[in-house]
Amino acid sequence: MATGSVKNLETKEELHKAVNEGIPVILHFWATWCDASIHMDQVFSHLSTDFPHAHFFRDGKAVDTLEGADPSSLANKVAKVAGSINKSDEAAAPATLGLSSGSTVLETVKELAKDNRVSPLGNQPARSDDLNKKLKQLINSHPVMLFMKGSPEEPQCGFSKKVVNILKEEKVRFGSFDILTDQEVREGLKKFSNWPTYPQLYCKGELIGGCDIIISMHENNELKDVFRDHEVETPYSSDTKPPDSGVSASTGLSSSQIAHLVNLINSSPVMLFMKGTPEEPKCGFSRKVLDILEQEKVECKTFDILTDNEVRQGLKVYSNWSSYPQLYIKGELIGGSDVVLEMQKSGQLRRVLAEKGVIIPGETPDERLTKLVSSSPVMLFMKGTPDAPRCGFSSKVVNALKEDGVAFGSFDILSDEDVRQGLKFSNWPTYPQLYYKGELIGGCDIILEMKNSGELKSTLSE
Repeated sequence: MATGSVKNLETKEELHKAVNEGIPVILHFWATWCDASIHMDQVFSHLSTDFPHAHFFRDGKAVDTLEGADPSSLANKVAKVAGSINKSDEAAAPATLGLSSGSTVLETVKELAKDNRVSPLGNQPARSDDLNKKLKQLINSHPVMLFMKGSPEEPQCGFSKKVVNILKEEKVRFGSFDILTDQEVREGLKKFSNWPTYPQLYCKGELIGGCDIIISMHENNELKDVFRDHEVETPYSSDTKPPDSGVSASTGLSSSQIAHLVNLINSSPVMLFMKGTPEEPKCGFSRKVLDILEQEKVECKTFDILTDNEVRQGLKVYSNWSSYPQLYIKGELIGGSDVVLEMQKSGQLRRVLAEKGVIIPGETPDERLTKLVSSSPVMLFMKGTPDAPRCGFSSKVVNALKEDGVAFGSFDILSDEDVRQGLKFSNWPTYPQLYYKGELIGGCDIILEMKNSGELKSTLSE
């Protein structure tokens, strides 16, 4: 009996040929940056020998699909398609898989499932209880606990980085958990805390909030009160100053190095530290950010980090961002190419530019308002943010949209007086204002009335 093999397909033609050769084929879509892909590669290597006739495609037609990195489901589906277990939906037990010489697969699946915190067998209620127990243990593992994207040394999103920097400024010791490394924790904590986004900061087991709330509390000196009330210790008491050595204790950079970096960062409203120049980018990621800024018609100044190694290494430490390019707007780090691309797609980049007062050449006030209104299919102009509303009416509309499961963009009209006054072109004098596909739906009373009658969700999903 012939055994299978694992092949890496690099072109569309190779893919088309593979699924139309009339032999059983399994397609595994992977990415180098995804740890789960590595685990799945190991499973496929074993399956290629132990299941020579396993297939998800036959004669170019899909016979089954599997979405997500789930080794247990993969083994079950392959076994079912190969005809080695019955047609029921029960999970495959070792005896039913019929692997007299394939125990390696089962052991691999068990180990990988364990590594990925996935249980192939067992009832869901017990699993839910175990997850809640795990979440409580994580939350209470440190007096101050931050669930974030990435690590304090290498944050993977600008919001996580902001909270990390605030905690460092507050001189608070804190633990952290990278939610990108554990999908079960990432999704489970959203439900457990009833908080849909990250980062999430906890103090003595209590949720404090996300990025916007932490920033607001920090600026109002309320965060210090929370830590004091919860008896959270800081490295330096109020009567003791950190050692003054001319070198930052948190970064290891000298005061002159920091001053030089700050001057560079603030030398232009939009500042891009990149590899190469706009005329000759030296890496695809730098080129991508340049293209995005050009599409948004944003003028920027650039600095080629390949020409100055002191700046190249120092900025990594100062910004707590380990790679390039790095984009700054009005002195604030936005992120690298992936973050900037995601923000552009969601419309958030244009909103940040507007909030920071960056003028886009050739854009009239009316054009700017029109773009803002259309930057998201469902767009809410409110006082504050969804995480920290600044008025009761805005809060009510946010809650109504969330309860109906409606995804929406938002703009804080308190951050931009021009938008606040200009948006009255809608002939609606108060806020909040909700728009759908560029058209005004109404304010708080209308939204609540539509929600109570069941019209809100259906109207916003047409």
